[in-house]
Amino acid sequence: MKILLASSEVYPFSKTGGLADMVGALGVALVNAGHEARIVTPLYRGLRDKFPHMTLVNWHFDLPLGERHVKAELWELDLDSGLKIYFVDQAAYFDRAGIYQEGQFSYADNAERYIFFSKCVVNLARYLAWKADVVHLHDWQVGLVPALIRHEHTSAGWGKPPATCVTIHNLAYQGIFPAEAYALTNLPKHFFHTEGAEYFGMLNCLKAGIAFADVITTVSPRYAREITTEELGCGLDGVLRRRREHLVGILNGVDYQEWNPAKDSYLSAPFSQSKLTGKKKNKAALQQSVALPVAEKIPLYGTISRLAEQKGVDIQLAALAEMLNADIQFVLLGSGSAEYELGYRELARRFPGKIAVQLGYNEALAHQIEAGCDFFLMPSRFEPCGLNQMYSLRYGTIPIVRATGGLDDSVIDYAEQTDEANGIKFYEYTSRALAKAIRKSLAIYQQPDLLRQYRRNAMKADFSWHRTVEEYLTVYCRTLKSSET
Repeated sequence: MKILLASSEVYPFSKTGGLADMVGALGVALVNAGHEARIVTPLYRGLRDKFPHMTLVNWHFDLPLGERHVKAELWELDLDSGLKIYFVDQAAYFDRAGIYQEGQFSYADNAERYIFFSKCVVNLARYLAWKADVVHLHDWQVGLVPALIRHEHTSAGWGKPPATCVTIHNLAYQGIFPAEAYALTNLPKHFFHTEGAEYFGMLNCLKAGIAFADVITTVSPRYAREITTEELGCGLDGVLRRRREHLVGILNGVDYQEWNPAKDSYLSAPFSQSKLTGKKKNKAALQQSVALPVAEKIPLYGTISRLAEQKGVDIQLAALAEMLNADIQFVLLGSGSAEYELGYRELARRFPGKIAVQLGYNEALAHQIEAGCDFFLMPSRFEPCGLNQMYSLRYGTIPIVRATGGLDDSVIDYAEQTDEANGIKFYEYTSRALAKAIRKSLAIYQQPDLLRQYRRNAMKADFSWHRTVEEYLTVYCRTLKSSET
């Protein structure tokens, strides 16, 4: 099967979150499974210098964007894995300091930038000599592609276009723009209605994808159910319920080449399920590197997160303010809301020697936190999939999670399966419920045999891409059948 994946970010070329990790890993996994996969993504600033083996393709985009035409070039890079990456080179749109924003401000022309990118995806899908069977779109930035493909099929002579699959990584981000932006699509008016791209008089790119794609997926089974409810449907629960028969939840996989404590070059010492001694060394190294007292017997908690309301930062700050009175340590790696950043800095001031705050993102430190911590906190208000809880499991760091979305799908609580328990779940979205879960973790920590059992259960959990890619292939086959009807 031939699959063209399209995404606004792809690891290791660009990344703001789990979207990049998932798309990059899925592409490699599809190739490893014997299929032909290619990825198309924008050429952001610095990529040509960072990846000098990239080559210019004899391909020129000259596409309508409202009343004018915009040109771009195409570059490609063949990875050792056998995966080919296409990069759309339009400097005015993508040669910028940020991907979607600078500082706290989104780029004013994001609609224009990603409508153009979506048109480039369609152009490649139609005119490449390599013909994709399925075009797999990721998030709002390419949400208009199914509508654009349908239009070219019905009105512009595209005889047999590829099937389309849209994956929702986070429904909270929809690409909503003023109605005037719809003119940039050059689509006829009959795509802009309440069952299509229109949303309360505005253009909604993700809603267009949901409405016109052959199949829709989300990144966990529970999240697929949750987004059809008014509570977590972010205003799109109605259209998602109408398309429920075409909606599938598939839990993301983890790249165990990248996240493997036995071979992780970022760690002070390797360790495995059968040889856990290296975990103690990594804990000591982490404590030392973030200027916390090196103390083996003090439980160390960690969080790696965007500091946004979705991630449960408000209840975590309140719970930590209570629990840091106990003999525990906490390390944070993340950035986001200025209010939340200030909240963590204030906690560090109140509890010196107990909390370390590292604002920003550091790949090496992220691996070291996963390896060195005893427990990992993910108290999300909602979580489409989440990857850090799966990384934590692999590194024997017990996740403490709110039972929502992919967190509920991937973590096993003692109350669910006593012998297989590998984490702690709580249900109410309150600081009190989170503090109670932390107290449970302290009880586990004080029982070495039970702690060891949790860690071993955690490390044997399998979220490899081999399982995940088979589920996507099933969806692709379903997508092809759906597109033929």
